Amino acid sequence: MTAAFLCASLGIVPTVRHADYVGSWLEVLRDDDRAIIRAASAASKAADYLLALQADEDEPEAPSGPAIPASAPESQRAAGVP
Repeated sequence: MTAAFLCASLGIVPTVRHADYVGSWLEVLRDDDRAIIRAASAASKAADYLLALQADEDEPEAPSGPAIPASAPESQRAAGVP
């Protein structure tokens, strides 16, 4: 999920699909219907952390302001709305 959030934030179109990976998620979801919520939360935090590291390297003097989470909808990220 982190990769999906990062791809969306960076405008990367993923091309690889893994049926086994998706199948393993289906098995987890059958056993725990809240697993997807916990996984999405952790993935969002990881993506935000990685994007912040990239921003620190690219813009050492970035203007201060509210951060836009990687999990925010594309329309909000494009408009700069947190």
